[in-house]
Amino acid sequence: MADNNNQNQKKQENLSTDEKLLIEDILHDLDKYRPKRKGWAWREEQGPRQVGPFNYKEVSKSLKNSVPLPAARSFQEIDPQPDCVITSEIASGRFEDDIRRMRMAAWHGADHMMVIRTAGQSHFDGLIEGTPEGVGGIPISRKQLRATRKGLDLIEEEVGRPLNLHSYVSGVSGPEIALLFAEEGVNGAHQDPQYNVLYRNVNMVRSFVDAAVAKNLMKSVDMLQIDGAHNANATAREAWKVMPELMVQHAINTAYSRRIGMPDELISLSSVPPTAPPAPALTYDLPYAVALRELFPKNNIRAQMNTKYIESDTREATVTHVLNLLISRLTRAEIQSTITPDEGRNVPWHHFSVQAVDTAKQALLGMDGLKDLVEIKRDGIVGERVRELKERAVLFFEEILETGGYFKAVEEGYFVDSGFYPERNGDGIQRDIDGGVGANTIVKRDEDYMAPVCEHFGYNNLPQEWDSPCEPVDGCTLCDHDKIAYIDELDDEDNVEKRLEKTEDYRKAEKKLIPEVEWAADRIACLTMFLPVSERVAEYAALEMVGKMGWEDAEVIHKYSMQPAEGTYVEVKGRVPHEINPSELDIPEPEELLPEDEIRDYVSENGMKVVAATVGEDEHSVGMREIIDIKHGGIEAFGIKTDYLGTSVPVEKVVDAAVEIDADAILISTIITHGDVHRENMKKLHQLCVEKGMRDKVILIGGGTQVNDDIAKESGLDAGFGRGTKGINVASYLVKQMKEDADSN
Repeated sequence: MADNNNQNQKKQENLSTDEKLLIEDILHDLDKYRPKRKGWAWREEQGPRQVGPFNYKEVSKSLKNSVPLPAARSFQEIDPQPDCVITSEIASGRFEDDIRRMRMAAWHGADHMMVIRTAGQSHFDGLIEGTPEGVGGIPISRKQLRATRKGLDLIEEEVGRPLNLHSYVSGVSGPEIALLFAEEGVNGAHQDPQYNVLYRNVNMVRSFVDAAVAKNLMKSVDMLQIDGAHNANATAREAWKVMPELMVQHAINTAYSRRIGMPDELISLSSVPPTAPPAPALTYDLPYAVALRELFPKNNIRAQMNTKYIESDTREATVTHVLNLLISRLTRAEIQSTITPDEGRNVPWHHFSVQAVDTAKQALLGMDGLKDLVEIKRDGIVGERVRELKERAVLFFEEILETGGYFKAVEEGYFVDSGFYPERNGDGIQRDIDGGVGANTIVKRDEDYMAPVCEHFGYNNLPQEWDSPCEPVDGCTLCDHDKIAYIDELDDEDNVEKRLEKTEDYRKAEKKLIPEVEWAADRIACLTMFLPVSERVAEYAALEMVGKMGWEDAEVIHKYSMQPAEGTYVEVKGRVPHEINPSELDIPEPEELLPEDEIRDYVSENGMKVVAATVGEDEHSVGMREIIDIKHGGIEAFGIKTDYLGTSVPVEKVVDAAVEIDADAILISTIITHGDVHRENMKKLHQLCVEKGMRDKVILIGGGTQVNDDIAKESGLDAGFGRGTKGINVASYLVKQMKEDADSN
């Protein structure tokens, strides 16, 4: 078994960066797969580091393969990685598509792949076999975990960094899930018995007994535990009033984990800021984060956004995310979660997940060394509020003890009450100690009880002659992976193989190309538009418009009033019925650049003069300066003589200057353009050159953010260059064109 598995893994390691990840290869011999590693991995080489031209203080080892931030093109294409772990939360419902999403997220810098488990699984009393899509969320099964972990092994090699797989240990099957995770190489998990009690109505006694077993299994493989106290924020009527309770919930789970034997480094707190703008967020959120860090100095903190406040606006969610990242930098969060407007739209889209990862990376890098630049002012409102929150939390804890303990406090409805402790509004979550899922299912073990497993919590009648409980069976499944009974999917129709058959042409051969968002070949696309009418009218008008385009199942996923009478911004999602064959596309070959020495030699031998200007009413000079200036590697660096006329230059003046110096080429740029001004200016340049009888003697080039080669040629110019153009692109083109002109003459 092991040899076959090694051969299969070796085959997969040959994945090329420009090759699609084939799910069929991952599923092959999945019954023989063994996890390459277990336990949580932090980022390597944390601390000061030079990346490109810059010195950083809070970064980690760079990736072997990655996608840099867009602005990296101005900074030598560097892609420094922050020191903290970055989460990508994934919940499409189909693990075969999740693995592809994980690859995208990893290339952008995520190393904590958190799979959102279906809520229904909290009430299953055993493990799921097969992957019934209809359950909702991600049904966690052995096949799903093996395939995902095997895919991550592949991606780890590609990006050069360990990737942590994470899900949930909760519900009445919590111990079974924990064992499954330990066997299959899951690296982190949510585990908090209070989550079961308060949010899943699992019997409180059952929940805490199960938690002891689950936590013991988790610590046996160095699995990171993240608690679920943050759920109080999302449940409370006024989340900024439950801050003392959140601290108490963190303390209860942390203390319980320690009693089980879990070390502090494996205990992580899931912290969520209690407010978001338009509230004065930092005034509330920063003192809370400071107090939490001071109360739990030895534990890791996972910081995430408060999903309670996320609506459907991507801009709003991003701003809140950045404010939260500021707090993370100031209070040392080891794991930075990323929540996107998916939460508000209930659509787990590939690109928004990646954008959230980029937001975290970009903000953290931008704030690198922040604590050396600013410090938290403790002698004012922050200090006062930190002290007050701690005092209220301690008093809350003392009242729980006086009441008779945690179970009694839950029966009294102490938790998630909207009052700011010690206020009580009587709207807390109440549970009965004898009620809930799994009530009266705890049975005391007999004196001769003996479980033949090596990681075991509680009483186990182990004979003295045995060193390990699993010795009489020659090792349990935690010691010998070959003993695990692997069960494939049981449904003949609802399974990954059937889904892969339906999407094969779209995934592998690429004979058919259609948009996708959530799943392969789902046909979903998004269209944005502004309509000069009210929200209500705009919504139905937008749906009618995309209906006329042939879109199906359309719905408005976001609308935002610009002004009640003047208009509304609308985003529409729908299914596009059209598909294309990429092989039939007319895609021009990319321009091949001449070697730099060849360009210099030609210019040195033949000379070259150009006139350059930003034309019309445009005052922008940056783009043109980057193309021509020697310090930017512009065309001057190749010896090309450039007469730069400046900005807001009439097209007539540009042509006159070209005549005066007998220029070989004219370069014009238009950045800001309304009403197709860029097209009009390019057409005017061409016409004036024709009128002066010089069109055949001069090369005409247009440039700008809205210019491309096709637009320029349609306007009568020889070439057009858009965003991202470098001096060598223009210099290479000029030399090629002059050579062609010389040959034709």
